Amino acid sequence: MSAKNGAIGWVDLTVTDATAVRDFYRHVTGATTSDVPMGDYSDYCLLPAEGGEPFAGVCHARGANTGIPPIWLVYFQVADLTNSVAECIARGGSVVREPVAIGRYGFMAVIRDPAGAICALVGPVSVA
Repeated sequence: MSAKNGAIGWVDLTVTDATAVRDFYRHVTGATTSDVPMGDYSDYCLLPAEGGEPFAGVCHARGANTGIPPIWLVYFQVADLTNSVAECIARGGSVVREPVAIGRYGFMAVIRDPAGAICALVGPVSVA
């Protein structure tokens, strides 16, 4: 994910059958894929056919992804996730998914803006 605040650091899609959707995008776009082990199942990264870094993910709607809508979800990098979630609420947005740890990337939250659009925020949480 991008280290620049406000930048789109990642995009993924959460669906019931990620394996079928992975195969759809592999055939439609020509992307290659890699598995992301999630315990008893795998989610997937999409990579350019020519090689290189992953550019998107396709995830099963289970575990940490339960309840995330089946949309291409962009992740905005933020400096302080706790503050950004508070600002979202103060400015008329709402929280779809409370902050949750996502390994080396810190924490993520899924929010809805006042117009109804959904995105994710990713970054460190502040500790009071």
